[in-house]
Amino acid sequence: MSEFRFMEKLLDGVEVEWKALGGVSEIKRGTSITKKNVTHGDVPVIAGGRTPAYFHNASNRTGETIVIAGSGAYAGYVSWWDQPIFVSDAFTVKPKSILLPRYCYHFLLNMQQQLHEFKSGGGVPHVYPRDVAPIQIPIPCPDNPEKSLEIQAEIVRILDAFTELTTELTTELNARKKQYNYYRDQLLSFEEGEVEWKAMGEVGEFIRGKRFTKADYVDDGISAIHYGEIYTKYGIATTATVSHVRSNMASRLRFAKQGDLVIAGVGETVEDVGKSVAWLGEGDVAIHDDCFVFSHSLNPKFVSYYFQTAAFHAEKNKFVACAKIKRLSATNLGKLTIPIPYPDDPEKSLAEQARIVAILDKFDALTQSVSEGLPREIELRQKQYEYYRDRLLSFPKEESKLMAGA
Repeated sequence: MSEFRFMEKLLDGVEVEWKALGGVSEIKRGTSITKKNVTHGDVPVIAGGRTPAYFHNASNRTGETIVIAGSGAYAGYVSWWDQPIFVSDAFTVKPKSILLPRYCYHFLLNMQQQLHEFKSGGGVPHVYPRDVAPIQIPIPCPDNPEKSLEIQAEIVRILDAFTELTTELTTELNARKKQYNYYRDQLLSFEEGEVEWKAMGEVGEFIRGKRFTKADYVDDGISAIHYGEIYTKYGIATTATVSHVRSNMASRLRFAKQGDLVIAGVGETVEDVGKSVAWLGEGDVAIHDDCFVFSHSLNPKFVSYYFQTAAFHAEKNKFVACAKIKRLSATNLGKLTIPIPYPDDPEKSLAEQARIVAILDKFDALTQSVSEGLPREIELRQKQYEYYRDRLLSFPKEESKLMAGA
């Protein structure tokens, strides 16, 4: 790559000094704020997650800001902001004049896994400024600030080019998803007389799964689907599972057969409850007790696609029990309605369902598939960015200088 040849020339004979991040930047805690103390505005409140916790009417950081999440499941997560923000359960890294903020950001991204591994404490894990301050960051030409910043700027230019491409592709993907969701909902919205809306309990049977735990997981055993995997690991349909449980559990389990729909009966949000995946694999698959099997004679992907529509979710949400964990019962699932085209002609009905599925499959591949379409392109560009980031930031160093005081 020409950028590397350029960088080799730029770095020829250049000295690199590794310095503690705390010595070349200001690492500052955020200010605690709760939702009840927030005055609604347009300033993102950055706490322990990957997205803003809520929005406030005041900021405590402005300009280019590097934020590291301080607590929770995403403690150590690095984010970049170039707008006013309110930093709460997190802390910021503000480089001094010797260090470009964007260069520092890319370097910390390259250490993202290590930052997560700094988590400590029982219950809610934390990452603290004291964990990050000793990290050693490479400073090229430490005795020539102008040259140093020039080199840093070139590294930033190359890496930002990859980031910009990924951002553009992601924006395009989001636009395609909106278009797909609209078209899917339109395709599955029928005029009166075109279909018969039937209660799902009339067209199929719901069976609840049986309990298994993480302790039952094995590398090779009975194919199994856990409720949490339905909204994190699967799409419309699958022919293989990501999990397996012990073979000697077979007599204690319940199974979905090929063509059945597997439905999540619980979730942390109302949106997650009722997510589904059509099982199209060979043989039976074990189902967790917080899942339901819907056995039916419809096209399984037609049903699964309908479960994604706004109309289905609007009806389903009325039946979700909204405690801390959201739940949907088999009885209430049976009350939900589904459109059946040509209900008096099963053969014609299945042909119409298959036609709709074929159209939606093409859209789904463009917006959801990890093996083709835009998601695949984004994945490849992200890997390319990570590869070059690692190469560009891998300056020669002594192993003993990985951390301050080592």
